[in-house]
Amino acid sequence: MVLVSGIIILILVILVGLIFAMTNGLHDASSVVATFINCGAASPKQAVAVASFFGLLGAVFGGNLVANTISELTDLPTNTSLLIILFAAVLGATLWNLITWKLGLPSSSTHALIGGIVGAVVVSSGYQHITWGWSELIGSDHQITGIVKIVIALFLSPFIGFFIAFCLEKIARLLLRNSKFHINKGMNHLQWVIVAGLSFSHGSNDTQKIMGILTLALAAWGGTAIQAAPLWVRVCGGIVMFMGTMLGGWSIMRTLGRGIFDIKPIHSLNSQLASLGSIFGASLMGAPVSTTHVVVGSIMGVGAADEYRMVHWEIVKEIVIAWCITIPLSALVSGLIYTITTSIVTVI
Repeated sequence: MVLVSGIIILILVILVGLIFAMTNGLHDASSVVATFINCGAASPKQAVAVASFFGLLGAVFGGNLVANTISELTDLPTNTSLLIILFAAVLGATLWNLITWKLGLPSSSTHALIGGIVGAVVVSSGYQHITWGWSELIGSDHQITGIVKIVIALFLSPFIGFFIAFCLEKIARLLLRNSKFHINKGMNHLQWVIVAGLSFSHGSNDTQKIMGILTLALAAWGGTAIQAAPLWVRVCGGIVMFMGTMLGGWSIMRTLGRGIFDIKPIHSLNSQLASLGSIFGASLMGAPVSTTHVVVGSIMGVGAADEYRMVHWEIVKEIVIAWCITIPLSALVSGLIYTITTSIVTVI
């Protein structure tokens, strides 16, 4: 058995957490700009620059509601023993993100992180230390919290994106039925504003997930609760996540931009508006959602509204399968990592 200082484990949690944020960029940040690029509204470099800047602003100024939801998923005491649990949780989620990125599957980083937390906590301390939220839901106040809150948000968000995008596409087709082709130029210009808002919303929601873990790790090391993520955590998370987009989210961009439906400017515009509304609303409620989920649902919505037979449903099926297996497999990986780590390392 190797004795390791708690500060070493804390550093490892921070490093792996930032790597997770980068893999989140490989997945979800690439989803933000996929249709923007593939419909010809912007070049990849321009799109990534917009997403990086406004996503960073979202990470820094987007509040703490989502981070609080993540950090409250377990009731374990905030001491150094929690650090190895967090290390296993984040490492398991990161490994799953890397696997699905390599395969070009737009899996959900949020699912992977939730699965990682559940797996590590259950193996280390038992299922009773997960804030499931069932008792609060059926109680007198009917509060939606914990895993229940996250599952509801993850389940409903793509359907909300689908419904909004479907309605927007139908309305736009009706209002613009006699428009000339050159209107696409105006739509492409408008997309720059919408993508900026979507990137801000993405940064305010997705970056907060890893902020919640890192803040919990800092609290475990210090032995006292921390009410809000420090500024350096916000800035580092935002920068690293959007570095991931520049390093290799292109295969996922191709899947989302062309694989599901042949994207035109009007489709891109409507799907972005639907995604923006869904993610921004979730952030206001402190509900962590998957940007990839919402974007895929929105693209399906505009495709179904335009011509459902043109939607490549086989690719959608592959994506849904990847979503369904993410939580259990990332939980399994994190549980194994915790078991192996604790058999070798003891925190002092």
